[in-house]
Amino acid sequence: MAKSEKRIMRRRMAGAWLSSVLSISLVLTLVGVAALLVVNARKVGDYFKESMQISVILRPEVSDAKAEAFKAGIDTLYFVKSATLITREQGTAELRDMLGEDFLSVFESTPVPVSVDVNLKAEYVVADSLEMVTAALGNSRLVDEVQCRQSLVDALNANISRISMVLAALIAVMLFLSFVLIGNTVRLGIYARRFTIHTMRLVGATKGFIIRPFAGRAVLQGLVSSILSIGILGGGLWLLYRSFPQLFVIFVRTDLLLAVAGAIVLCGVLICLISSWAVVGRILKSSKDDLYY
Repeated sequence: MAKSEKRIMRRRMAGAWLSSVLSISLVLTLVGVAALLVVNARKVGDYFKESMQISVILRPEVSDAKAEAFKAGIDTLYFVKSATLITREQGTAELRDMLGEDFLSVFESTPVPVSVDVNLKAEYVVADSLEMVTAALGNSRLVDEVQCRQSLVDALNANISRISMVLAALIAVMLFLSFVLIGNTVRLGIYARRFTIHTMRLVGATKGFIIRPFAGRAVLQGLVSSILSIGILGGGLWLLYRSFPQLFVIFVRTDLLLAVAGAIVLCGVLICLISSWAVVGRILKSSKDDLYY
């Protein structure tokens, strides 16, 4: 009968420990998702900034050879990420697709000039830098006009700032909720053994001796939960890669993934350890009568 009761007790403890690990891992997964959004927010913003183009319209008399040389010079500028030459033929074809063949028939010669589409590096897609960039690109006799969508740039930067603030608030809320939820999960597991802790104190065990095994279990619980959480996130990223491989390559960096994984492990272990330490310390300060409530 005693052996049967011990088996039942072990199963219950194992089930409680497993449910705690699953609960903690789910909370850590949410924290990991929020962290991934935060660390990739800058890269997403840089991607959209570098996708914006400045059009450098060349004078009608500029030949293709001179346009090629001008484009080669733009490629060497430190603030340019890439530059694309749009010849008269390419521009005419694009205009024909948008407006139709009949529209172009009214012109004796093609009205489309040679142009260069310039993509800037992300750090230069801001109001102050754009003034310098526009002046530098237009500082040539070959250039007729530099078209820069300043209002679109301002709107993009404002939206990126708002999104960054929202994500920062989200990660702060998630960390607070994770501390509360994981702390409650750990607290329930330790509180079920409050009478054992009280008995150890009565027989003269020191505080460090009593806390040590609970701290070890907390570290193990945090590690297992963190590894499980990282596995869930890894599975989600694998599905993202299978569904959107190009998006995955653009927005996901290995060093950021490792940083998020390390943060999950650190967060899981620390929260479990701090919660265990706090609960055991509170039980040690309680009287026997307080343990029944």
